[in-house]
Amino acid sequence: MELVAGDSYTTGDNIPKTTLYEILLLIQSDDLTLKVQAAREIRRLTKTSKRYRRYFSNAVKSLVHMLHSNSFESKEAALLALLNLAVKDERNKISIINAGALGPIICFLQSENSTLQDHATASLLTLSASSVTKPIISASCVIPRLVDVLRQGSSQAKVDAVMALYNLATYQGNLNLILQTEPIHYIIDLLKSCKKSSKAAEKCMALIESLVCYEEGRTAVTSEEGGVLAVVEVLESGSLQSREHAVGALLAMCQSDRCKYRETILKEGVIPGLLELTVQGTPKSQTKAQTLLRLLRDTPYPNSELEPDTLENIVSNIICQIDGDEQLGKTKDMLAEMVQISMEQSLRHLQQRALICTPADLSISSFKES
Repeated sequence: MELVAGDSYTTGDNIPKTTLYEILLLIQSDDLTLKVQAAREIRRLTKTSKRYRRYFSNAVKSLVHMLHSNSFESKEAALLALLNLAVKDERNKISIINAGALGPIICFLQSENSTLQDHATASLLTLSASSVTKPIISASCVIPRLVDVLRQGSSQAKVDAVMALYNLATYQGNLNLILQTEPIHYIIDLLKSCKKSSKAAEKCMALIESLVCYEEGRTAVTSEEGGVLAVVEVLESGSLQSREHAVGALLAMCQSDRCKYRETILKEGVIPGLLELTVQGTPKSQTKAQTLLRLLRDTPYPNSELEPDTLENIVSNIICQIDGDEQLGKTKDMLAEMVQISMEQSLRHLQQRALICTPADLSISSFKES
């Protein structure tokens, strides 16, 4: 159902009934108090309604004009209204950018007022989700400002900043620009502090996976204290998508220079998580985990025709090089669980191998110390 100018609604407790058209008139008035009141109503009405977002697209220019006001209340009310108008509405995103909102929003990222900074970061996250607006936002030198927020913003602003950076990273050339701002330290800090199964962890991990495709990114992750460990922890306990990004990041590192990164990855206890992924991850995760296991063993090639290149043999080879009884025991247990799950899921190649060589056959006395 389309909304028309004469449609009416009830604004809430003890507030008289008014019309949508009157709100549009108020937002264009010269009275700042009335404009702020109208902006707040627009924000409220557009929070969950696609129809209201369409109707109040006519208010975008007036709201953008309010961003230039000296009044904090005016800036905040307008910014929040624009944020709701942009949510899941491609046309409004484009209209907001075309109306000149980007300049003041980027300025708010540097504001000493943390509330404005938070709202501006959330707005850029929403606006950067559009393939049409990404080139415009990317050309506005916003990437260093977002990294600044990632460095010293509030907890929520940091999460929104990393998600906005992830959105922008998908546009050509932006990964280099992001790397130039040296964001890895702050991304890993956020990754360490957030819940590993959260959306924030997923976006952090996706961004890291993209950045480690470059030598500067790989060096930054391995140079960061606990950097590789943070990735391994996501691989073990993240969401399915996060774990896929995590194994992708580690695989990219190992494929780029196996000799350089193999020991660094192994010493963080990655094997149990990789084994679990081979049977419980997404199809991409399973393939990447198996490939990484092959790269992590002592030699990336089959030892002989008598030892087929199966996961059991690959992992047995890796186990021989693991230091510490705790890691050794955990890895053996996970290998046993992997075989059990694979049999239950009728994964033919693991099932056939399990009938020949079960994890119980892997005697500890046959393992060598690294």
